[in-house]
Amino acid sequence: MDREPRVNERILVPEVRLIGPDGEQIGITPLAEALRLARERDMDLVEVAPQARPPVCRIMDYGKFKYQQDVKAKEARKRQSHIVIKEMKMRPKIDKHDYGTKSRHVERFLREGSKVKATIMFRGREMAHQELGQRLLDRLAADMDSLAFIESAPNTEGRNMSMVLAPHKDGPRPAGDQDNNKGPRG
Repeated sequence: MDREPRVNERILVPEVRLIGPDGEQIGITPLAEALRLARERDMDLVEVAPQARPPVCRIMDYGKFKYQQDVKAKEARKRQSHIVIKEMKMRPKIDKHDYGTKSRHVERFLREGSKVKATIMFRGREMAHQELGQRLLDRLAADMDSLAFIESAPNTEGRNMSMVLAPHKDGPRPAGDQDNNKGPRG
């Protein structure tokens, strides 16, 4: 809820459509009568539908209602998926075995549902050979094709070239599907 519902004396209309504490319809009653009924039961009169004509009010324990709303909101926040971006940094002249280790880490991150930002770091004269970094990122994308798709294509920012891989929403694809639309890649 964005704003608090009006409760008891804060309700400013002459009559309301009243709902009892057990959900039964009591009907359209004057505000004073509705407040009296709520007090008799030692409960609050809460405006649940202010846009209706006349507004709908319910007799309930407002403290308990507010607590239940907070619990529901907390559960909703828990269920939201938290997108995590993991970063894997490499150099353009990475050794074959180091690449294998890094690609296994990328594979694990993707299987866990995280996005992966693969970054190639250039130093000194390596900037003159950015095609090596491009080939490395293309190779990584091809190796991870069954697990992920390229969310943002490789781009250069200063001395780094990076791309973002995101896992497929429906999980890993079968191994046979990945080579059907690929040409040879370095």
